[in-house]
Amino acid sequence: MIEQKEIQLPEFRRGFHLITDLVTRELPDLPDKGLLHVLIKHTSAGITLNENADPSVRTDFESFVNKLIPENHPVYTHTYEGADDMPAHLKSSIIGAELTIPITNGRLNLGTWQGIYLGEYRNHGGSRKLVLTVYS
Repeated sequence: MIEQKEIQLPEFRRGFHLITDLVTRELPDLPDKGLLHVLIKHTSAGITLNENADPSVRTDFESFVNKLIPENHPVYTHTYEGADDMPAHLKSSIIGAELTIPITNGRLNLGTWQGIYLGEYRNHGGSRKLVLTVYS
């Protein structure tokens, strides 16, 4: 069986944000075994799994990704939406726009320290939409 739901996240400031609770709150009753697929429906934000305990990890993610993909680089031609636009697209492709998480015993089977991150790469990205698909 497949269940699917689209959710809208609140607007987040630029950076990496732990959204595991926002996602799990919106899930239907999960099957004993299955998969959760999460897709972010945007090209200037991303989604990934990582450390869910220490907030400094999210700060370091933001610092490193900004150094790796800086604004105002002279090779960018797609700049009409602002200095953060093309870097946001690159960050989205590198970090990714989807996750697949196993479901075991009716719960997301994440590691002890894993959480779902939203990467907001725009200064004013607005609210973001996720498609949550549960396969059982």
